[in-house]
Amino acid sequence: MKASGTSHLCCSVKTLSDKVGGMLCCRGSANKYSRLDAKLEKRMAEFKRVSSGQSNFRSIDSIILRFPQFREELKNIRNVFDLYDEDSNGTIDREELKKCLQKLQLHLTAEEIEDLFHSCDMDGSEGIQFNEFIVLLCLIYLLKDPNTTSKIDCPQLEATFDTVIEVFVFLDKNGDGKLNKTEVVKALNEASPREKSPSHVSRNRFKEMDWDKNGKVTFRQFLFAFIDWVGIETDEEISQEQS
Repeated sequence: MKASGTSHLCCSVKTLSDKVGGMLCCRGSANKYSRLDAKLEKRMAEFKRVSSGQSNFRSIDSIILRFPQFREELKNIRNVFDLYDEDSNGTIDREELKKCLQKLQLHLTAEEIEDLFHSCDMDGSEGIQFNEFIVLLCLIYLLKDPNTTSKIDCPQLEATFDTVIEVFVFLDKNGDGKLNKTEVVKALNEASPREKSPSHVSRNRFKEMDWDKNGKVTFRQFLFAFIDWVGIETDEEISQEQS
């Protein structure tokens, strides 16, 4: 299982790196998302402290085994996406996003909405596509004020996001709210220390997630990688080809 799981991770992340890494370089956005990523980093560090190191995951393989379940749960967000894509053009623009946030009773400032929009519009198309919408909803869920009653109001979806957050917390060994190469290598080898992944494989896995090459992986970057790992887009593309 370890060999097949690592192989699956390799192919998936390489695809994501080719598709998204170039976009970030072209747009020169190394510091563009620093404000949002700083908030995410703080929240993830808080989750790590609260969890006290406890996790339902013991290895990368235990996460990979959950991919089919994650895939089905994340696909259910399609109905929410279609609901707010009022013109049915396959993307959610700023006005549609504002209506979505109002419907979800999530009261964000114009600055916060812009931060979310730009941080999830990875291809610069001025529209949020389905995979980007999944990331956006998870970020909204993570950043919402815990002292308010504002919720996504979908227990199943919230449970899915909680589990995705738990995956990141499992990988974040030092609890600083971001991932570094040492942590990724440790996570890849944790279950079977006698069967360590080759060093170049571990380095490549981290390199493919670290799109802006600053030596760390933010939760937002991890989310895009995670969605690609579970194969949401791949399944849809196969469906389109068959139709």
